[in-house]
Amino acid sequence: MPTVSCNSGLTFEIIPQTTALLVIDLQRDFLDPDGFIASYGDDISTMRSIIPNAVALIQAARAADTTVIHTREGYAPDLSDMHAMKRERGVAGRSGPLGRFLIRGEAGHAHIAECRPSTGELIVDKPGFGSFYRTDLEQVLNDRGIDRLILFGVTTQCCVSSTLREAVDRGLRCLTVEDACAATTPELHNAAIQMIYGENNLFGWVSDAARVLAALTPLPT
Repeated sequence: MPTVSCNSGLTFEIIPQTTALLVIDLQRDFLDPDGFIASYGDDISTMRSIIPNAVALIQAARAADTTVIHTREGYAPDLSDMHAMKRERGVAGRSGPLGRFLIRGEAGHAHIAECRPSTGELIVDKPGFGSFYRTDLEQVLNDRGIDRLILFGVTTQCCVSSTLREAVDRGLRCLTVEDACAATTPELHNAAIQMIYGENNLFGWVSDAARVLAALTPLPT
């Protein structure tokens, strides 16, 4: 089985039949200049810089016949699936150039063009930060016998970190691809990555796109 060399001297084994690539929230509202995050004045250039690595990982996983699952954060138009705290903060629903921010069905809720799911790939629509919160992701993974995840996306400290913690609590082996994740500031990204190393790699493995790609790409015959 192919293995990935990881930080801290660890290795992560990729078992094609039981491994899934989990692509977290590569949506226009997070990565488009007209989207939700940019509307707050945040610089999204650092987040957009991971797109080439994300594209390469998705393509490699497809070529290796590895399960690819895409997530999207978004809420019902009437916000009925958003809890009161978020409604009070005005997290979603405001109007912008791509429609109402973070509302399912609006242009901003869609994946960016570079990372659109292929026909037949799973899409998990989540009304929260973690990919397991009020979704059927756990059942989907169990049904397919998947026990390990290669995960990346945006933002590192929020939806990626929330998903990673949920997954580890469910006994999944998780590899986070450091340079295919990003936050609005390097400080937030770096802090979230460092937390994975804490307490003897409590939240799993960390590597980079080049090493994961090398493991996913079969040697020429």
